[in-house]
Amino acid sequence: MSSTPWHLGRMAALDFESSDKDATTARIVTCALILVGGELPTDIRTWLINPGIPMEPGAIAVHGITDEYAAEHGMPAEQGVTEIITAISEVIAADVPLVGHNLGCYDLNLLNCEAARHLGTDLTEAIPGAASRMKVLDTMVLDKQVAPFRRRVSKDQGPYQMKTTAQTYGLGWDDKAAHGAEYDALMSARAAWHMGNIAHLPVQQRPQWVQQLRTQRFNSLANVSLEDLHQAQMEWARRDAESFQRYLRDPQKAGDKHDPTAVVEGAWPLIPRQRGEA
Repeated sequence: MSSTPWHLGRMAALDFESSDKDATTARIVTCALILVGGELPTDIRTWLINPGIPMEPGAIAVHGITDEYAAEHGMPAEQGVTEIITAISEVIAADVPLVGHNLGCYDLNLLNCEAARHLGTDLTEAIPGAASRMKVLDTMVLDKQVAPFRRRVSKDQGPYQMKTTAQTYGLGWDDKAAHGAEYDALMSARAAWHMGNIAHLPVQQRPQWVQQLRTQRFNSLANVSLEDLHQAQMEWARRDAESFQRYLRDPQKAGDKHDPTAVVEGAWPLIPRQRGEA
């Protein structure tokens, strides 16, 4: 492995705002791909895309981009998706990891479906070598691994949403800037850096809240290669999905959320698409 800890290297922060919450049906509206760290200048690329379909009202409420604005100012979807995939391909070819919050459960699968929709192929085929060379740092997966058992902040703020993760690692949060792709991408990169930094500190030098955790899972992020960390996240995501599925199937634990046939997908960072799904 490289002598440089993974959190000190170059990262490509990636985030999308979309037309709805379902990665298989949503369309990309905005994208930010931001190269940060590695003692190099920050490089920001953003896209505004006309999704070509009406957006869900809830999605518009989150990112603030209306159908009319996207139609007037956004580039055609096929052009935008092609440009984004080309840019990500360059990142992967340079062995720079992609970083984002919930990146492996939503954003990359959104892009995978958009690639099939507009380019007629999966992301791993559209990007040469993606299946073996793509490395992902998903700050939601990492945060759940190192700081498990966190409680909800409030009725409206979950334990591992981006806002909570940012506040947990001392980054603060700007509600007005939040849910813009550029802001969220940068916050995920900053959160990844803080997680890596904590992991590489001696236990006694870690923040007090970390020392008080029931486990010292931060050790699992220390002195590992990006390849090993990517593989570890695959396992952590699978275990988390299995745990959530058991929870949903348990009538006493799940309560109103109980679903005896619940199936929680554990594949990460790309969920296999169903045939004909576009």
